[in-house]
Amino acid sequence: MAKGYLAIVLHAHLPFVRHPEHDGFLEENWLFEAITETYIPLLLALDTLEEQGTDFRLTLSITPTLASMLNDQLLQSRYLRRLEKLIELGDKECRRTRPEPAFSRLARMYHKRLIEVRAAFLDRYDRDLIKAFRRLQDTGKIEIIASAATHGYLPLLALNGSAVSAQVRLGIDNYRHMFGRRPDGFWLPECGFYPGLDIILKELGIRFIILETHGVTHARPRPKHGIHAPLYCPSGLAVFGRDPESSKQVWSSTEGYPGDHDYREFYRDIAYDLDLDYIRPYIHRDGIRIDTGFKYFRITGKTDNKEVYIHEAARKKAEIHAGNFVFNRSQKIGLLSKNMDRKPLVVAPYDAELFGHWWHEGPLWLENVIRKICLGQKSVRMITLSEYLEEYPVNQLSVPSASSWGHEGFHNVWLNGSNDWIYPHLHRGAVIMEDLARRFRDANGLKQRALKQAARELLLAQASDWAFMLNRGVMTEYAETRVRTHLHRLLRLKEEIERGKIDEGRLSEIEGQDNIFPGIDPQAFLPVTDSTLKA
Repeated sequence: MAKGYLAIVLHAHLPFVRHPEHDGFLEENWLFEAITETYIPLLLALDTLEEQGTDFRLTLSITPTLASMLNDQLLQSRYLRRLEKLIELGDKECRRTRPEPAFSRLARMYHKRLIEVRAAFLDRYDRDLIKAFRRLQDTGKIEIIASAATHGYLPLLALNGSAVSAQVRLGIDNYRHMFGRRPDGFWLPECGFYPGLDIILKELGIRFIILETHGVTHARPRPKHGIHAPLYCPSGLAVFGRDPESSKQVWSSTEGYPGDHDYREFYRDIAYDLDLDYIRPYIHRDGIRIDTGFKYFRITGKTDNKEVYIHEAARKKAEIHAGNFVFNRSQKIGLLSKNMDRKPLVVAPYDAELFGHWWHEGPLWLENVIRKICLGQKSVRMITLSEYLEEYPVNQLSVPSASSWGHEGFHNVWLNGSNDWIYPHLHRGAVIMEDLARRFRDANGLKQRALKQAARELLLAQASDWAFMLNRGVMTEYAETRVRTHLHRLLRLKEEIERGKIDEGRLSEIEGQDNIFPGIDPQAFLPVTDSTLKA
């Protein structure tokens, strides 16, 4: 009998980036890199485990923006075009590095992996990665949970209750469309929570959420079992807390596994090391050097003199680190089980893109963790959060604290001097959209199309990604342009709807660009207590 449980949660998210008006848009590479380095490797690993009869459990959130991009035919075709170019580069690299055996081995490895990824994307998954994840959910091996429509940071949108309820409602609607069922769980963008948010989530049928550690440990009254059992909010929503030790061991680039000197160095890519004329066909058409994924060096240490990456050594280190992770969880669960009236739970949530993209060996580490838990020991069992609630339906009643998993644990990543200018405009936009939804609830035809597009533009402006980029000082021009463009479109659509003079040509153009949520209902922007939402 297991003494306790481990729930690993992967949060898969990218902002909605789709620019059919440009051929080869720079930021679309975020999606392409994640497909090649994270999503397909994770699917292949989980498929292998399932085929071998491993009885694992994993929780996964896939945001509506990511799901929409993965299902988009234009982006699928552009991804294949990018993949073919990288395979071509791999062939050139195999020839170029032939006189250097250490580099040659790596070039062949990357080339082979890219060919395998192409085969998986085209043949195994028929370009439909959402269907592949859905199949794993249908087998009971993973639980997929919902998330907000465009990953809006809900605590800072809460001045307008309709903005929060729309993000939640449309996120749930998208989930039902993609996965053919209602979600039990909901991933809060950036784990951002405020008291009262639970009421909206529960009203819309959500059963549980996950919070940063102090969101649970600072709850009132204080939780008897800390973060190792769920709480119930007064609304009835269940709340799970993140385990900080599991987080630190995997997240930290200085103290955690990803910073080990044998692992691959993310920041040394041949795109920046090789002659521009050689690499030009494989970077951006304007000559901007972008990662190719061909990285030949290991972390080595705090030095610019990097040593050659040795994949075999990194594989062994991933297995060692997986064993260490499982041992530590087992020890902790063993201690906790002596003082609890139930089997303790360790909740370990991570950004999915850490595995494979930022930490090259991450999918291998995860596969090793799953094997060691499911096949190598008996004290810890993997579980989904829904399964834990089924086993322990009675839990302490408490009010969680406002919190996030951002720096310092609250809202300052998304609200500071670099990005605070966004919010008055977002709040005004929410008022406008709520007013339009109420006044034109019986609209049809062209006016209804314009209302739907106005809703899409507001949702896209609300994405937390833009404030995050402005805070980090990364891609700031793109982030600012996205916010301003979506809000400008919202205001112009408002004027056209009110005047009854809609520019159909221009509407068709922006419908083709911002085509997310094709079945969107503008009535989602009415307050959650409105009868139209309850229906």
